[in-house]
Amino acid sequence: MTNISWRAPMAPVSEEISFVPMYRMSFGWTANRHQLIYDSLHLDLKGLSEKAFTYALEGLDELKEEGKVVNDSVITIVDFDQPSTNKRMYILDVKNFKLLFNTWAAHGRKSGTLVATSFSNTMSSNKSSLGFYLTDEPYFGGNGYSLKLKGLEPGLNDKAMQRAIVLHGARYVSQSSINELGYLGRSFGCPAVPVELSQPIIETIKEGSVLFIYNSSYHPRFFYDQG
Repeated sequence: MTNISWRAPMAPVSEEISFVPMYRMSFGWTANRHQLIYDSLHLDLKGLSEKAFTYALEGLDELKEEGKVVNDSVITIVDFDQPSTNKRMYILDVKNFKLLFNTWAAHGRKSGTLVATSFSNTMSSNKSSLGFYLTDEPYFGGNGYSLKLKGLEPGLNDKAMQRAIVLHGARYVSQSSINELGYLGRSFGCPAVPVELSQPIIETIKEGSVLFIYNSSYHPRFFYDQG
């Protein structure tokens, strides 16, 4: 069984401007390809930080090497450093250099109000969980057409199935909710999306693609121990 470890980066990096080059140098990342995707899709102008993007793409590459990914063309990134009023979910076709979806995503009601600042892997916490997930099978439930998510990181999100953390549509994920509340409606911990986009999103990412939920408190764990 292959498990994600708690191995930390070789050295902490304190300044944002030096982060990406130093990490790429340290771990031999395929910087040119990743930079090309990030720049060509103008993801900086769409609010996605390069740090979140870099973590996501490197995690995808590691998971591909381990044979865990069925659909390696598509990756979903949710950037919880951004306020919920931003369209902070990005679904990318990394092989064809396309931004497939850029939309709102809810966080858990106990993770914060406008911005998610607190995260948990605990049952009934009503908080979001960070890290890498694999999408599982879709199903029809209390929130309509929904998508199961399998958390890949022990202690961080591996109770996602037990907690019923799924991707689903919700009417509180809308501009009208933002207009009324001043922030997006919140979930019980699920990355809920607009109702009208839930089915096309699920059909695009279901059954074996990577979903990554990011916040600046996240520490990369995409190193694997053979056991």
